[in-house]
Amino acid sequence: MPQRIEPIRNTQPRPPASFSELGVSSAIQNALKTMSINSPTEIQVACIPPLLAGIDCIGNAKTGSGKTLAFALPIIQKLSVDPYGIFALVLTPTRELAFQISEQFVVLGNSMNIRTAVIVGGMDMMAQALELGNRPHIVIATPGRMVDHLKSGSGEWNLSRVKFLVLDEADRLLSSSFVPELSYLFNVLPKERQTCLFTATLTSSIENVANAPPRPGKQKPFIHRMSETVETVSTLKQSYILVPSHIRESYLFYFLCNPPESTLHLRRAPPEPAGKKKNKKSKKNEPAEEDTPEQPPPTIIFCARPRTAAYLTVLLKSLSIRTTALHSRLTQRERLASLSLFRSSVVPVLISTDVGARGLDIEDVAIVINWDLPEEPEEYTHRVGRTARAGRGGIAVSFVTERDEERVLKIEDRIGVQLEELVLPESKILEKLNAVSTAKRLANHGMNTELHDSDFGKRENVNRLKTLSRV
Repeated sequence: MPQRIEPIRNTQPRPPASFSELGVSSAIQNALKTMSINSPTEIQVACIPPLLAGIDCIGNAKTGSGKTLAFALPIIQKLSVDPYGIFALVLTPTRELAFQISEQFVVLGNSMNIRTAVIVGGMDMMAQALELGNRPHIVIATPGRMVDHLKSGSGEWNLSRVKFLVLDEADRLLSSSFVPELSYLFNVLPKERQTCLFTATLTSSIENVANAPPRPGKQKPFIHRMSETVETVSTLKQSYILVPSHIRESYLFYFLCNPPESTLHLRRAPPEPAGKKKNKKSKKNEPAEEDTPEQPPPTIIFCARPRTAAYLTVLLKSLSIRTTALHSRLTQRERLASLSLFRSSVVPVLISTDVGARGLDIEDVAIVINWDLPEEPEEYTHRVGRTARAGRGGIAVSFVTERDEERVLKIEDRIGVQLEELVLPESKILEKLNAVSTAKRLANHGMNTELHDSDFGKRENVNRLKTLSRV
């Protein structure tokens, strides 16, 4: 029988001196030291002991607070006792988050030869089937692709020995978008398993799970709620800019060229172009170096639609801002390449839809810009959580047009913070209006060509059909 641990609500435990006090093994502590992790966070203090004791768990904490390790450490420790078959299934709403979680499991489980498999869309089904046939210990998957493999598999593997099920970013997974896939998976997973949900935002779906009567023989899940009423961290400075919708691009270009002073130390030097001769710049008749803007510090710009992300990427490139994109109409290889370019500081600006808003941990993101305000206020929390992580500072700026007042009020009500207005000098912005207008024309033309060449429209239709098939 698992040890009895009463659910805890609205508590703020005092972090102990070390992971050993939580019951974490010395082997895992050594692995943590190689990652320069020496003391647990609040969510880890709260959730690791009950998970080690065999209790289901619901963990609520702000973005960047160490939720992944809160479930990864107990899984690896319990796996070392029974390392056979698929021991744990971790479900995530986005592909990029799946790869990131896998990286943490690989580092932590390296000394124990733990095998992981990432099963997400956009990758080769046959290669993934072979991985599953080798019975990895831990599978990190998006629900749709996991169901695809279960339906098309030949019975060489199954989920009958799964001891752990994790729903990371549970608020998103328990939304209507994933209902068919989760229903299928819950029917094939063993009933006698540990289940844990982790989320930065509590929704009615999660509250329903927390308050549901447990199955016979099981106790109610351990529940940890973050004690703060403010969903965003105190080190995050949040503001908005009132912008006329017809010259939003000019405001964006000015802001990227003139970022807040507190972020300037995070600017990275541009990479040296391969094979470029240094004496070339002495030539007359060449564009002056000052015509090329200084690059901004690491910045993520969030858009509502893939086409907008593609358009802004081409636009900023036309204005000599090094930029890359992350959205659902790119291939998975392209998406991973974009993240790699941004993480390695080859490009300072990542333009993303909400596929990049969930769980991604990228060091030293200085600024998050909401080009489009999100439809749901809780998505704002996830977007701005890409900066000001692990106690560092950060800037979040939302572009607000004449149509966005209601969304701003909903966001402020949700996060418990009033956004400050940031006023930019319009006369300075308009100085570059001609250059930006030319870039807009080039971007519209170039985007149409690029989207046609890359089968962007076909991918949009495929994604639309997939969405409709779920309804």
